[in-house]
Amino acid sequence: MSAKQNILGITRDELTEFFTEHGGSAFHAKEVMEAVYRNDVRDFSKIHSITERYRDLLTEHFNIDLPQIVKVQGSEDTTRKYLFQLCDGRYIESVLIPATPLEDGTRSERMTVCVSSQVGCAYGCKFCASGLDGLTRNLTTAEIISQLVAIREHSGKHITNVVFMGMGEPLANFKNLNPALDIITGHWGLHLAPRSVTVSTSGLVPMIRKLAERENQVSLAISLHGATNEVRDKIMPVNSKWQVDELFDALHYFASKNNQRITLEYILIKGINDELEQAKILAEKAKNLGGFVNLIPYNTVEGLEWERPSDEHCKRFRDKVKQGGVMTTMRLEKGHDIDAACGQLRLKEMKKAAAEVQAAN
Repeated sequence: MSAKQNILGITRDELTEFFTEHGGSAFHAKEVMEAVYRNDVRDFSKIHSITERYRDLLTEHFNIDLPQIVKVQGSEDTTRKYLFQLCDGRYIESVLIPATPLEDGTRSERMTVCVSSQVGCAYGCKFCASGLDGLTRNLTTAEIISQLVAIREHSGKHITNVVFMGMGEPLANFKNLNPALDIITGHWGLHLAPRSVTVSTSGLVPMIRKLAERENQVSLAISLHGATNEVRDKIMPVNSKWQVDELFDALHYFASKNNQRITLEYILIKGINDELEQAKILAEKAKNLGGFVNLIPYNTVEGLEWERPSDEHCKRFRDKVKQGGVMTTMRLEKGHDIDAACGQLRLKEMKKAAAEVQAAN
């Protein structure tokens, strides 16, 4: 007997095909999807809108498997970081990020989840903790979706936005990312607006073009972190394969297919990419693209040498970009007290497990 499949990795069309092959119809797929995603049913025997025969059929072929929550770190600003353990014992991280309070002290209803797409990462961005241990494997579609379902159940929060800015390079796992996007945005799935789902990439040019061809388009963010090849080469190994001009050609192509502003993510690292000349060049490129710049003061990672610029210098850099006529924000720091830099919590847990094994031997 073959292993059961996690139904969280199945699209409605795939489930409809399954039921049709077994004498059912699209109605049965609809009822199951509604039970799983709307009513949070975790036991197929409780889906009473379909007959016992089909409930048993589901139980025979599928399960609803969520990752184990190993640790939850909550910060003073209510950002919460989740460390999950997958069925093979590997660790991944996700972060629940409430909206920043408004000027009048009220808080927006926006609730963002930052999800992982791989265990580790092969692209080795020099400032990032995710790639310190290399790439182990891609996450399945079900493992991507299960992060959202598990966080929703644990927190009791209504998720309004999803960003693929956790561990891994999402576009290097496009095979599993693509159906995950359908499940997240499908009215039969998690039912988020496509514009509220953002895929972040370090710059995989061919896959940016492929993402642009999706019928149900989502938003795009680029981990740029350098406005010239000279600077980007220092911290973004992917730049050796697809350099800045080629990357921006792909971004212009994406923009021609999508009416959403592309976000240029730029982590400010002291003495590496924070010269004001970079701000000027960044502004020129962003303006030509019609893009949006999000500046992020560096979040210190244990084991890495990089430093954060002073707040004053970060503000000067931001103002320089704004002077170029570009919409620019500088992200308020969220979760600095909970190892919020991607991959940090996972690395700590891996070191702890290694130490326990060593002590046992």
